[in-house]
Amino acid sequence: MPNKLSMVVFSGTVDKLYPAAIMASGAVAMGMDVEIFLTFYGLDSFRQGQPQTNQKMDVNYAELAPMLAQLMKEKNVPSWYDMLLQAKSMGNVKVHACAMTLDLMGMKKEHLDPIVDDVVGVGEFVSNAKEGEITLFL
Repeated sequence: MPNKLSMVVFSGTVDKLYPAAIMASGAVAMGMDVEIFLTFYGLDSFRQGQPQTNQKMDVNYAELAPMLAQLMKEKNVPSWYDMLLQAKSMGNVKVHACAMTLDLMGMKKEHLDPIVDDVVGVGEFVSNAKEGEITLFL
């Protein structure tokens, strides 16, 4: 069985994108392959220009956002996007856009940030994920 972490990222808020990037980095550092499937709001956060400017927080944590942003700046914490780029440079991390969601949004792959590797259907992602050891939903 392949040593793989698969993640379904369906939220586009920073409080969910950070854990996805951190877990991808940790898995790669442990020698695992990583497959990330972006759908709905998760996919929307990967439109060209969005990853570098996205500061959205879950409504339950909105009041904490300014304080957390300041704390992360003071501690020189890289953005979730930079963490994900670094994870991709360290190992086998693939970022897939959901074909159905892309179609629903009237977008094509060229509308997405270059960090997105390809566009796949849910069947292909599930088939790949079932060969792995861990699947997470964020």
